Amino acid sequence: MSEQKGILKAAGILGSATMLSRVMGMVRDMVTSRLFGAGMATDAFFAAFQIPNMLRRFFAEGALTAAFVPTFSETLAQEGEERARELANICFSLLTMVVALITLLGIIFSPAIISLMFPGFHAMPGKFELTVLLNRIMFPYLFFISLVALCMGILNTVRHFFTPAISTVFLNLAMILAALLLRPFFEYPITALAVGVLLGGLIQLLLQLPVLWKKGFPIRLRFTLSDPKVNKIALLMLPATVGVGVYYLNITVGNILASLLPQGSVSYLYYAQRLFEFPQGVFTVSVAQAVLPAMSRQAAAGDLAAMKDSLNYGVRLTLFVTIPALTGLVVCAEPLMTLLFMGGQFSYAMAQQSALALTYYATGLSCVALVRVLAPAFYALKDTKTPVLTAFIAFLLNLGFSLWLMGPLKHGGLALASSLSALGNMLLLFWLLRRKTGLLGGKRMLRTALSAVAASLPMGAVAWWLTGLWDWSQPGNKLPGALVLIGVVLTAVLVYAACSRLFRSEEAVEFWGLTQRKLRR
Repeated sequence: MSEQKGILKAAGILGSATMLSRVMGMVRDMVTSRLFGAGMATDAFFAAFQIPNMLRRFFAEGALTAAFVPTFSETLAQEGEERARELANICFSLLTMVVALITLLGIIFSPAIISLMFPGFHAMPGKFELTVLLNRIMFPYLFFISLVALCMGILNTVRHFFTPAISTVFLNLAMILAALLLRPFFEYPITALAVGVLLGGLIQLLLQLPVLWKKGFPIRLRFTLSDPKVNKIALLMLPATVGVGVYYLNITVGNILASLLPQGSVSYLYYAQRLFEFPQGVFTVSVAQAVLPAMSRQAAAGDLAAMKDSLNYGVRLTLFVTIPALTGLVVCAEPLMTLLFMGGQFSYAMAQQSALALTYYATGLSCVALVRVLAPAFYALKDTKTPVLTAFIAFLLNLGFSLWLMGPLKHGGLALASSLSALGNMLLLFWLLRRKTGLLGGKRMLRTALSAVAASLPMGAVAWWLTGLWDWSQPGNKLPGALVLIGVVLTAVLVYAACSRLFRSEEAVEFWGLTQRKLRR
């Protein structure tokens, strides 16, 4: 039970810090939409930004984290802090060298990368060249943020979650200030956003280093390939790299298909993904980051029952939050898009197209969230092969659904295909993990899911009725609409909380108890 309390506390810290970061991210996107709209310039920027962002998750947050955190946790528990410090320094040094090389190659071969991922950009004069320019400016972001991801793995393992989670606030601040202040200095004003990305990555890295030093893990460069733990991490990374590679091959295919659709499709999908990722970033990723170190410690100690108990708890927390979030995103897709982004260069028609994509993405929210919670269970068991299998099958599903749905539904079809493939991935992970470890407490998970659905239905009905009271196509003053939407959200939360208590949801009781303890303090 103490480990579950630790997971809930860690998830709460991560969620609070990430909430602030996501709010700043929304402000950043609102500034971007009003200054640049949804057209050639934003398509070019979002496409160019996806590439270093994708590689960051590929090399650092994906494969490296999956291999590093369990090995680092095991080393810290079994061999002590001095040995863990040595391992951290070696991994930091080798990652610096590898990612520096990748960054250099990315800058050199940027035209070829853009041609491969966004072939449709050649059709419009200047669009391809602008994307290449922005990509070259932002590629060094990969270097900084990959090292940040490793620092995050170290700090999360020693149970410090706040600094890594809060650091993205400074990325958003850098982008906002750059967009507002530096636009006049560039031939293409959107270049200012790319400069902001680069500065934000550097600031994020500089924030981590003093905290690592304070926690007893000062970074010192040490290059060696003979350390057995490093070799172990490398071996674990190989299948994880393939698995993450398959996942991002998925994204690449989606980008290729989106670039072939009408202009603005890449931007519509981006704005929808940003809102879709909000509940994931605030809670789901927080739970996944909190659960992985806990499960890794339990797996290293050979306590499989405790590990499964932690996983079960993480799954139930995820279901309890994402099912109402899914409902809210579907009901409030258009109000959210018009309120947050409509204005300036961003029209009501653009908001509607982005809302359509958000609706289709939102249907898969719980599935995507559960994949992020289930995969760490395999990593904790040092099984990085199984997620490769499921990711590859999900890729095939996404490709098939995308080709089938993009004709009738355009960019909405690509979003729906993503949700359907996430459903397949989630079901496969559950089935394979149960075969590997035995019963996972499925009845408790199902009770949570059914309770969350039952509480979300009246919540969704109330929210739908309330949103219908306002004309969201109105331009101009946003304050009345903002007050209406805030009222809708608060009312929906109260209805969901009341219904959850009525249905005696375990998670509702725990959250209520935690809230009462906080208020007493």
